[in-house]
Amino acid sequence: MKKLLALTICFVFMAAGSVFAEPLKEHSWDLGTEISHITYDEPGVMEEKGVMYGVVGSYTYRNRFMLKAEGKGSWGQVDYDGQLSDGTAYTISDIDDYMFEFRGVGGYDFPVLTATILTPYIGFGYRYLNDDLSFDPAGYERESNYYYSPIGIETLTELQNGWSVGLTIEYDYFWKGIQKSHLEDFSASLDTLENDQDDGFGVRGSIKFQKKGEGVDYIIEPFIRYWDIDKSNVKAITYSGTPTGYVGWEPANDSTEIGGKIAVKF
Repeated sequence: MKKLLALTICFVFMAAGSVFAEPLKEHSWDLGTEISHITYDEPGVMEEKGVMYGVVGSYTYRNRFMLKAEGKGSWGQVDYDGQLSDGTAYTISDIDDYMFEFRGVGGYDFPVLTATILTPYIGFGYRYLNDDLSFDPAGYERESNYYYSPIGIETLTELQNGWSVGLTIEYDYFWKGIQKSHLEDFSASLDTLENDQDDGFGVRGSIKFQKKGEGVDYIIEPFIRYWDIDKSNVKAITYSGTPTGYVGWEPANDSTEIGGKIAVKF
């Protein structure tokens, strides 16, 4: 995957020519909402599924160089399907989840052919997910923190009647993850377990349909986002700071989010 992306970016830089395409706005803001279905899976351990609702926003500066800051927040409820430590099947419904993500990227706009602008980019991102099962006797609150670098390519092609279409393909290089398991929800004297995640990756893609309007542009953008994270390190479970003789870790897991965004650009 990494080699393929690197070769693609190199090809883009070589293939991009000097054919003029209409420049994009120097300053632009996007504001919108999104809905998605998310599936989180720890193979052989558990699975969670549910619908998330969110708000998204971004600011972009362009002068051939592209700089973008973007953020999103989403919330919803998921259902848990797994098993207890003794192997007994166990389900939990209507678990409150919320997630936010902040990213900053930079790139360069290459006019390609007659009406397309192609922009390779790279940056840094942070993703936080809170999964709160603490209301259930067998559950506890979980916090996931991902630090990563998005590396990708986006395009925008002008069509007729004020319409444009764009494509984004991205690989997310995973720098580090921190997983916090609030075991004190089981017992007040148990300590929060914190595990480091060192290996994994993400990929995402979207197709954007944009329509020029009076003063603002309108955007519809279906998307898919995927994470694949390896097993974390192993740490001792402690009781008021004293090791209990047991250890804990975050299992290997993957998550898939499929949805769509509706936004305005001004």
